[in-house]
Amino acid sequence: MAQKETNLEQLYDYLNDEEDARSCKAIDEESCRETPKNYFLILISNMLTSLGDTLSNPKTVLTWIMSYVNAPVMLISFIVPIRESGSMLPQLFIAHYIRKRAVRKYIWVLGSFLQFLAIAGIGLIALSFEGTIAGWLIIGCLIAFSLARGLCSIAFKDVLGKTIPKKKRGKLKGYTSSVSGILVLAAGLFILYRSKDDVGIEFYSYLIFFASALWLIAALIYANIKEFPGATEGGKNGLKEAWNRLSLLKEDKPFRNFIITRSLLLCSALTAPYYILLAQRYVGKEAYLLGLFIIANGVASIISAPVWGKMADKSSKKVMTYAAMLTAGLGLIVVGLIQYVPGLRDQVWLYPVALFVLGIAHQGVRLGRKTYIVDMAEGNRRTDYVAVSNTLIGIILLITGGLSALASLISVEVVIVLLSVLGIIGAFKGSTLPDVE
Repeated sequence: MAQKETNLEQLYDYLNDEEDARSCKAIDEESCRETPKNYFLILISNMLTSLGDTLSNPKTVLTWIMSYVNAPVMLISFIVPIRESGSMLPQLFIAHYIRKRAVRKYIWVLGSFLQFLAIAGIGLIALSFEGTIAGWLIIGCLIAFSLARGLCSIAFKDVLGKTIPKKKRGKLKGYTSSVSGILVLAAGLFILYRSKDDVGIEFYSYLIFFASALWLIAALIYANIKEFPGATEGGKNGLKEAWNRLSLLKEDKPFRNFIITRSLLLCSALTAPYYILLAQRYVGKEAYLLGLFIIANGVASIISAPVWGKMADKSSKKVMTYAAMLTAGLGLIVVGLIQYVPGLRDQVWLYPVALFVLGIAHQGVRLGRKTYIVDMAEGNRRTDYVAVSNTLIGIILLITGGLSALASLISVEVVIVLLSVLGIIGAFKGSTLPDVE
């Protein structure tokens, strides 16, 4: 056993460029001794949930399933904003209860188990129901999934801050995304291969069942993390405490500017569906496109995540800035090509390539902002930052989610240009943020 632990530590040191004494910035000595084991437990569990996210992605797989069961288009249009904002909106109030827990890994375990149940429920519904009833039941499962996801979001960042030192967190996220990207690539190739056959709802339901199982396995792995008791101050009236924490926006200028920047950087997440809409308009809705888009995202993660992660440990605000500029530049180029080079509109390669570049940019935005907010504060302050940030972003997501409905009235190209402009503003705002490393 000791030899195994030694090998684990050596692998940890290799991945994090440790030479002599292990660096444990911002965590105590007791937690430092457990860092190598915790590092890989977090990596594996989050690798599994990342693959599960891809295989139940509302922009691709869930849309495919709801179409197969003939759910109303109106309900299909709600699944992306519900999944994203539903996990963020309750966090301001959930954080109050999480603060009372000296050990918070079990909050993540509970959230992961509930996500397993919710996604498995979608698979069962797809096999058993059709039409409007199926659509509403899937929406209900998705709401439950999103609320459970909110539990994991707060708990993960807090456990990460307690168990993994500064200067190692960005690389951990980067390696997680990279390994997940390899698995996603394999899944995309499998879907691309199966698209040659006349696949039905059973295939997509079994895909969902497999995705749900990944959350169950991840919960079992995450439960083995060695987390020592932490601060539990602030366990007062939830509503009152929530409003008090909102005062951070007024009192804490760096945090307020981060919220503004993060809101503008939503462009990287919101642009993706419009590239898919363009592909469907100019190329078609053949099933093989699903595999191509999944492969594009997987390759983007493999290539970019470790690079963004290392850059984030040096300057997470620069990562956000560069990624936002890449998102904005890509959007303007794609719209320009479609408008002024008509011969490229019906080229199949254009849209997966665009999604590939956007995937690289979005990885940078995600790794940059997550590393930045974890490094901004210690202890319960970190929990407050995450809760307030995610709740406000959830509200903003619901507002901007209306863009999907407006896309039928405003051209898709115009929406992409507007999001690109927001990305440019976000890049400028991000460059003015203070360094926190």
